[in-house]
Amino acid sequence: MHLDRLRAERLRSHRLSAPATDVVAAARHMLATQAQEFWGGRWALAARTRGAVALRDVDAAFDQGDLVRSWTMRGTIHVIPARDLRWVLSVTGDRQLRAAAARHRGLGLDAETLARCEAAIVGALGGGGRLTRAELFEVLSGIGIDPKNQRGVHVIYALAVTGVICQGPVVPREGGPTREQYLVLADEWLTASDAPGDPLAELFVRYIDGHGPAGAADFAWWAGLPLGMARQAAEASRDRLVEVDEGRFVAPVRPRRSAAAPDVIALPPFEEYFLSYADRSTVCAPEFLSDVGPGSNGIVRPIIVARGEVAGVWMHSTAVGRHRDDPVPALLAPDAATDAEVAAALARYAAFING
Repeated sequence: MHLDRLRAERLRSHRLSAPATDVVAAARHMLATQAQEFWGGRWALAARTRGAVALRDVDAAFDQGDLVRSWTMRGTIHVIPARDLRWVLSVTGDRQLRAAAARHRGLGLDAETLARCEAAIVGALGGGGRLTRAELFEVLSGIGIDPKNQRGVHVIYALAVTGVICQGPVVPREGGPTREQYLVLADEWLTASDAPGDPLAELFVRYIDGHGPAGAADFAWWAGLPLGMARQAAEASRDRLVEVDEGRFVAPVRPRRSAAAPDVIALPPFEEYFLSYADRSTVCAPEFLSDVGPGSNGIVRPIIVARGEVAGVWMHSTAVGRHRDDPVPALLAPDAATDAEVAAALARYAAFING
């Protein structure tokens, strides 16, 4: 497949040229949207939705229980529809927990200690309770578990990947964009859960829905699974997908492109369009890969995408007061987009974050 067509088809799958009707539909289509930066995961969904979407609109989907945030794969936190969390973790949860085992041992978080933590946290959250991270750390301190040095974070992680807790409704914040979620019990917050007959095959199909054209190696990277499992998933899914290149698949029913979709888009850090493939040079010139990341600190910067190709990066602070400052672009390929196109892309983000 020619590179221009590949990019065009991925833009379509990502709902960047074929936006969804609402934020929950965008999230359902993407299945899992990377969201280490909470504002970034929410903007990723807003950028894939028709019309002018404000931050409060995305927050409402969390508050209503349609969306949650959790470590769904690769030890990485994603936004995911609430009804999909359990079956995704049935594929990825054990592998994520095993990957963290050495770190947990180093922190003194053996099975008995984690069981104590779970009992205390379930007791504190039961009956519709919700806790901020700081409040949950107080619960741990109350049973003699010091949450410092990342110990508290790893307790949250262990209970999240085993499906005990998740991050649900949004914590209000005065004077600036919201940035934190309450921790809740999954058994109480996830009021409906899908249960596909073959979760591994379903995970591959849903990945292709939101990311195709892509293949088993791309899926293995995205899902954090061995290539053999990824190939098994692809083979089990062949009758539900269309093979467009050797080993590359798309969904049989594709989102309809919108003539109103902009050619130039400002996308968040850890953006799925850039990050979710084995070969990122498909959408970003090799000489610009290091400018985007991940760098030595693991950060992947917000990107400006022009006609399917990464053309630049940008920055913006969500700190109170500074959140109203203009986002600052830095074009890597100055001829790829006009100043007006870049300004319009960043203005759309600014309207979102201040809404």
